Amino acid sequence: MRLHELKAPPGCKKAPKRKGRGTATGQGKTAGRGMNGQNSRSGGGVRLGFEGGQMPLYRRIPKRGFTNIWRTEYETVNVSALDAFDDGTEITQELLAEKRIIRRSKNGLKILGDGELTKKLTVKADKFSKSAAEKIEAAGGKVEQAEQKKGK
Repeated sequence: MRLHELKAPPGCKKAPKRKGRGTATGQGKTAGRGMNGQNSRSGGGVRLGFEGGQMPLYRRIPKRGFTNIWRTEYETVNVSALDAFDDGTEITQELLAEKRIIRRSKNGLKILGDGELTKKLTVKADKFSKSAAEKIEAAGGKVEQAEQKKGK
């Protein structure tokens, strides 16, 4: 059975109650809102997070730090993951995404130096850690800095 084959069992789909359609329905006149008060009025109610005038929780708790909206986030790959490729392969962000080693969601690619590399590879990435670059070159491979993307 697949997700698209699922069906609701018979009798489980109920139409919502029709409110304000006469006293015989049991939801007539005030339509289940009660007699008076803020919530009985159309457009009534309080905004999200309102606590009746008490200092709301989101204002009571301390706030720290900030999020830099211009930060460049890199997809990271260790040298050990590159050992899965054949000798002489040119490794790019697109190839790694194709092989599902990374997702293509972030802005760039950074190669980190964890693990060992035994194959001769040409690696194109936005950034390399010092140890990763040394390990790739020690295995006889090449390190190529990809051109930086403009904008954002």
